[in-house]
Amino acid sequence: MNQTFSRRRDRLLTYRAMREGKITSSRRTGCPECGEESASLEWERGLWVCPQCGFHRPIDAYYRLANILDPGSFQELEEGLSPADPLSFPGYPAKLAGLEQSTGLRDAAVAALGKVDGHKAVFAVLDSRFLMGSMGTAVGEKVARAAEYAARKKLPLIIFSASGGARMQEGIFSLMQMAKTAAAIRRFQSGGGLYISCFTYPTTGGVTASFASLGDIMLSEPGALIGFAGPRVIEQTIKEQLPEGFQRAEYLLDHGFLDRIVPRSQWRAVLAQLLALHEKGGRA
Repeated sequence: MNQTFSRRRDRLLTYRAMREGKITSSRRTGCPECGEESASLEWERGLWVCPQCGFHRPIDAYYRLANILDPGSFQELEEGLSPADPLSFPGYPAKLAGLEQSTGLRDAAVAALGKVDGHKAVFAVLDSRFLMGSMGTAVGEKVARAAEYAARKKLPLIIFSASGGARMQEGIFSLMQMAKTAAAIRRFQSGGGLYISCFTYPTTGGVTASFASLGDIMLSEPGALIGFAGPRVIEQTIKEQLPEGFQRAEYLLDHGFLDRIVPRSQWRAVLAQLLALHEKGGRA
């Protein structure tokens, strides 16, 4: 098993011990949404959901997978993919090296093969700790290869998006990933593959404008910010005030963009049900 994933699994076991009251802590954590402070233990027990307002704090890719996948089923795909520096952007290689050291990631996406309640699927999870989950050449390539692997193995594809958009340090090469990932998803779906797109806070820019918006089933965590440009940019452009809750998951659910909002504690159960229904339909 990948060592980084193993460390996340160990941390998850620690969180479970906290939820069971076996470990205590006096630390407090503030919520960026409501501003209230709560005991860090309460955040950890609640899978990093604010105990006061329900804000779903961003979590790292391995931790998310550890909460969803069956124990021992994780198999990382394309682990060696690393970003390029096609523009020789000043300071970019050093920035990448520092982020790799601090996060344990080579770039902002993790692809994996795993099982949810015994149902096998291919996953790609974006991690906002790495340059806000921005999509450069490596992220786009990893998402495209995940779709191609799922097509070869005739497995469902599940992608968790969390992104600030395209990566400016790679210029036009980042923007090209929108077309590449969208084409890979289209080929996968044309062959009969099931693609479940899962939005988390935040999913914006080129990721929203490409593969994140192409799911056969569209799910989101509560309160997720979803859009292309940010609300402030839109208001400045159109010179109008946006509706209350515009670009949040609940607004998009009401207007037909999403199929369901899934609290973090329910992802495993919801995905297991969808995968089971898909398998049953395939056998019919």
